[in-house]
Amino acid sequence: MTADFSLTANVVDVFARSIQPAIISIEAGRIAAIAPIAEAEADPALPYVLPGFVDAHVHIESSLLVPTEFARLAVTHGTVATVSDPHEIGNVLGVAGVEFMLENAAHSPFKFCFGAPSCVPATPFETAGAEITATDIVKLFENPKIGYLAEMMNWPGVLHRDADVMQKIALAHAAGRPVDGHAPGLRGDDATHYASAGISTDHECFTAAEALDKLAVGMKILIREGSAARNFDALIELLPEHYHHLMFCSDDKHPDTLVLGHINQLVQRAVALGNDVFSVLRVACVNPVKHYNLPVGLLGEGDPADFIVVKDLRDFEVLQTYLNGELVAENGKSLLPAAPVAVVNNFHAQPVSAADFQLPIAHEQATLRAIECFDGQLITARVDLPATIEQGFVVPNIGEDVLKLAVINRYQPQVAPALAFIRGFGLKHGALASSVGHDSHNITAVGCDDESLARAVNLVIQAKGGLAAVGADGQEILVPLPVAGLMSDQEGSAVAAAYAAVDALAKQLGSPLGAPFMTLSFMALLVIPSLKLSDKGLFDGQQFTFVDAVE
Repeated sequence: MTADFSLTANVVDVFARSIQPAIISIEAGRIAAIAPIAEAEADPALPYVLPGFVDAHVHIESSLLVPTEFARLAVTHGTVATVSDPHEIGNVLGVAGVEFMLENAAHSPFKFCFGAPSCVPATPFETAGAEITATDIVKLFENPKIGYLAEMMNWPGVLHRDADVMQKIALAHAAGRPVDGHAPGLRGDDATHYASAGISTDHECFTAAEALDKLAVGMKILIREGSAARNFDALIELLPEHYHHLMFCSDDKHPDTLVLGHINQLVQRAVALGNDVFSVLRVACVNPVKHYNLPVGLLGEGDPADFIVVKDLRDFEVLQTYLNGELVAENGKSLLPAAPVAVVNNFHAQPVSAADFQLPIAHEQATLRAIECFDGQLITARVDLPATIEQGFVVPNIGEDVLKLAVINRYQPQVAPALAFIRGFGLKHGALASSVGHDSHNITAVGCDDESLARAVNLVIQAKGGLAAVGADGQEILVPLPVAGLMSDQEGSAVAAAYAAVDALAKQLGSPLGAPFMTLSFMALLVIPSLKLSDKGLFDGQQFTFVDAVE
């Protein structure tokens, strides 16, 4: 039972846009009273109390942590709730994966709002481990912990009013749940048509102009700043005029960056740019709670006592975090206990050899239809390059940063890798491999030679999931991910340290990317243009069709 207590602080009322020294009384986990005190009688060094931060769209699995361990790190930064799409584990294990997330999250007071995955599998052009049907979504909505229909990534299906897509949207509306969007690059009439299907948010905008088109048709825009996709700088100019319709999110955040900060960093940056602090807090704290009807207190009398204590409204250094009146973090240390972690998985790939990655060529004047990736973006470009030929095989051109990309089906044994070429990873030797490969989570690998590719992939296969980096001189690091090949069963800070080590080796091998493994994980995400690689081949995300990697 949570003890009753009171504290004295400067209370930030986001709704009234005021700050008032007051005594806050907490009884039975709720705010019983907020009694103002005269400013003349208040200690000038009083800290500030404000509603807790909410990540309005995140895939917990991308932190490589189970929900309880994610929460243990997030609360140290003042995050009290997340709007969490479990479609990563859904693609591996189906409804059973969603149920795993719910069961693990139940061991924490952190306020997780999970969605019913709308697109599992994301497309018919890849092999996933499971399917979540409209019937499954009906059953998921029977659980009050399922608060919304998760991002509708099949935007072509929405635009063409595909029957299955529209049925899922209708089920959400009938259940009184909002529908999350995913519409990268849609503008004008397309944005209007997409929103008119009853889709209320989008977190994929990478320009302010695109966001304005969607705001104009009533959509909420999520300003995303994750480990790979970073759109804060492009969108923050919208905040002064549109703060009522904006939220902050991370989408995908690796553990090394989660250790350092979360939504608090975006609040600090937004205020440092001169934005009104009440408007910024509306975006960070209030809008997600209102839009998703989250059971999160907002510093009103009678509300659940979910709030944070910060030193000031400039740096937003989090001194304490409370959930239902329970102190869950203090001075950067999490007070939440670890919870037991069950290991569930779906992994059947068998070891590969270097010969499996050879790509024979029919003629010497071949052209590569190569992927070009960009730091901080999920979108890619197509670049046509002359093929480098050795002994009848197309090989990487390290000097021109043209590396080999492979995706290996992890759900079926002995399936030949799909192969293509990519520019932007910058490796000078060695290879990287990962069983985190959005959205179907097959094994994705990039490397400078076939031997290194095989070594890295086999490390992942032997562990039945993980992140691996190998160098040309025998160096190798593996971060095992035994939970669905997506998450660790270890404590959060230890996973963060292990991830930092494999990330450092990737950069030592030459990658200039800020988050090489996060970028690698999105090279199989077919619903983000332009070119991506699935286990079935190279895919043009604008034409929605397979294309040849070598012409």
